[in-house]
Amino acid sequence: MGRRRGIMSDHLKEEIAKELGFYDTVQQEGWGGIKSRDAGNMVKRAIEIAEQNMQQKGRS
Repeated sequence: MGRRRGIMSDHLKEEIAKELGFYDTVQQEGWGGIKSRDAGNMVKRAIEIAEQNMQQKGRS
């Protein structure tokens, strides 16, 4: 099975990892070194950010 092309930019993933406190693991072990829970929390946070951006665009 081939790898999927990422939807989130590397910059966004790094910023969220810093915000959630596991960026040091990413630096040391790469993205494969993070826990499943952290990956899930990262996706959840990305969705929250996207929803906030959509709401802001709707208000402008």
